[in-house]
Amino acid sequence: MLKRFLDAPFAQLLIGRLLGLYMLVCGATTRWRLINLAAGQAAWKAPEPAVICFWHGRIVLAHRGWMRPWGARPAKVLISHSREGGIVAAATRIVGHDVIRGSSAKGDKRKGAIEAMRQMLRYMEAGGAVAIAPDGPRGPRMRAQMGPVQLAKRMNAPIICYAWSTARRTVFNSWDRFVLPHLFSRGVYVWGDPIRVAPDADDAELERARAAVEAELNRVTAQADLLAGGLAVEPAPLPQRVLEPVA
Repeated sequence: MLKRFLDAPFAQLLIGRLLGLYMLVCGATTRWRLINLAAGQAAWKAPEPAVICFWHGRIVLAHRGWMRPWGARPAKVLISHSREGGIVAAATRIVGHDVIRGSSAKGDKRKGAIEAMRQMLRYMEAGGAVAIAPDGPRGPRMRAQMGPVQLAKRMNAPIICYAWSTARRTVFNSWDRFVLPHLFSRGVYVWGDPIRVAPDADDAELERARAAVEAELNRVTAQADLLAGGLAVEPAPLPQRVLEPVA
């Protein structure tokens, strides 16, 4: 019955709006420490398009890393077509950002990936910023996929990585170790320096850029956790390589 309730658009809208209000109140009642703010400010105000990256488990307060009241230009957030995505999309609109819905295909189900890419490209061609959780929508946790790097190459756009953490929080035992901040806490935002991808980058260079995004996101996330006084959330283990038997 709960699953059927959550499948209903009105339920996703209601829960999403409540979540969005919580996100606003939580962000406003937290005492923030800002690390490498200059990198964030430079990206907010630059006329060029940008690709914004944060881990899926940190989506609740990700909006404050690109806040329009702080001087950031509008951004659109890529969100999956799942029922959870419907809730997050409603919450994202409440906190002041628009959304693009789409994710990679699952089996024979089309998830709108091609149309989502078209929308992102059109928006970035006009100088817009697009936000992506590069380990979403299904993981592995804190392991970057290639999508943001390919988008950055195509649009000659910088990739901006950032993370937040709070002293008081609940970390769920979900695939992404979803972090729910508590009200009236102390918090930290950490921005990384821009990562560039050459317009003529080959496959090897794209892989190096992907690895750089993953490493930088894990660095700023660990630093935010450390400065907030909590335990760092660890990335999912790397898959073990299967070695071929020697004849």
